[in-house]
Amino acid sequence: MPRRLISTGSPFEKTAGYSRAVIDGDFAFVAGTTGYDYTTMVIPADITSQARNCFGNIEAALKDGGFAMADIVRATYYITDIADADAFFAVCGEVFGEIRPATTLLVVAGLYKPEMKIEIEVTAKRRTA
Repeated sequence: MPRRLISTGSPFEKTAGYSRAVIDGDFAFVAGTTGYDYTTMVIPADITSQARNCFGNIEAALKDGGFAMADIVRATYYITDIADADAFFAVCGEVFGEIRPATTLLVVAGLYKPEMKIEIEVTAKRRTA
């Protein structure tokens, strides 16, 4: 199976030279995803809404590549304020439930734009029946 690039259509992907996701065989690698609504290019102010948007964007990229959220085996979270961690983890619990991928949380000084509170990247492996 050839490598396949997934895009949201955001002009920034072409400018910065990256893909939202790369599908390579039974693996999907989803790039760091922030909380923008890619339809409106608006980002909510709160961590909970940003996190939900991140996971929605990740799910859409995975679905486009033939994967599901249940295929996620690894996630890395970058947040800009440790005070947001509990609210963010509540969203993670809603999204991942029993999927429970291996995860890492990093608190960083900042992301690309100051309004970004979170960025999430994931790796998925297609499950076989």
